[in-house]
Amino acid sequence: MLRQGRWGAKQLVPASWIKQATTRGPVGPDYGYLWWLNTEQKAWPSAPATSYAALGAGSNTIWIDPEHDIVIVWRWHDGKPDELIKRVLAAVRE
Repeated sequence: MLRQGRWGAKQLVPASWIKQATTRGPVGPDYGYLWWLNTEQKAWPSAPATSYAALGAGSNTIWIDPEHDIVIVWRWHDGKPDELIKRVLAAVRE
């Protein structure tokens, strides 16, 4: 997902599918194909609008930030993922 479906020189998932999956759909402005989008920066205000995540039971989260080439996977967090994202992005900017 992070690099448009590409791993090294190999295209594992079509880039067109990644684009469709992370584009606003009919369900709402912050939802694609099973991916929650940050297009309006409501879910993760500290994160880029291009970031998105898969969310599961127990607050399990896979958050992807193509702008910074970051994937964060964390489980059973306190439900305040923006604080972690803010700290990670601050560390990357240093």
